[in-house]
Amino acid sequence: MTMAALAIAVLFFAAALYDSACLIAALQGGRPPFARLKGRRAALEAEERWCTTLLLHGWIDTHSYQQRMSGLAHGRRVTESWHHS
Repeated sequence: MTMAALAIAVLFFAAALYDSACLIAALQGGRPPFARLKGRRAALEAEERWCTTLLLHGWIDTHSYQQRMSGLAHGRRVTESWHHS
């Protein structure tokens, strides 16, 4: 019984650590992770979510967001980089 509880606690800790690492990595990188491996459509969807995140955190302005989303609507990924200040 004690081993089962310990195993569950370790799994919860590992999941929390993994989730925290993903959140930190998302703030550090310039692109959504693994988007290239999922295919073109999935990459565009990931880019859309990423652009929305940038806008919600105030890291890009509304005009830049509109340009990025317009490009995504036409099937083009954004190639310009952004810098968090």
